[in-house]
Amino acid sequence: MNKKILIVEDDIHISNIIKMNLNIVNYATTEVYDGLAALEAIERETFDLILLDVMIPKIDGFELMSKIQRHRIPVIFLTAKNSVYDKVTGLKLGADDYMVKPFEAIELLARIETVLRRYGKEESMMQFQDVQVNIDKREVTIHSQPVELTPKEYDLLVVLLKNKNIALSREQFLDKVWGGDYFGETRTVDMHIKSLRKKLHLQENIKTIYKIGYRLED
Repeated sequence: MNKKILIVEDDIHISNIIKMNLNIVNYATTEVYDGLAALEAIERETFDLILLDVMIPKIDGFELMSKIQRHRIPVIFLTAKNSVYDKVTGLKLGADDYMVKPFEAIELLARIETVLRRYGKEESMMQFQDVQVNIDKREVTIHSQPVELTPKEYDLLVVLLKNKNIALSREQFLDKVWGGDYFGETRTVDMHIKSLRKKLHLQENIKTIYKIGYRLED
């Protein structure tokens, strides 16, 4: 079942952009535009995570955070405020992370993934067409038949799956799979992508994005 995320953001344009990016990677989303509506939604539904703007009408983000602590839902604050005081206040209230607008969609997705993993809410199984990935066992199968991947090929596949329909640069793949201290050539990404396409029969699905990198798409 897709993870449910509540977006609490009074700027409709920003909220819609966040929703679009989350839906692309298969999160289920609900949008509300003020603190009172958020409180009502939280009392009415179950959410796996809340993206919460601080400066929202009726009940601001900090006050709302105080009111919903008993629900024990992970919260990431999204705000234009960049003062140390605001960050400390949000974290002391129990927020799990704090992002200052504007931010890149890929960073937001990474933060969400980290928080969900911390709470044990991350999906243990992932599937794309006939390819199934068992995250806990680090196993990949096609039609229940095991596929042998190297550790880096496996990590690269998981990054592609978690960012489906999003174009990632070779540098981003290097950072996520090989680590920020890797100083090798970006050509190693191309070699691993080529191998994944062949082993998983995804030649038509792992798209080369000219002058950028790669994207997994249906």
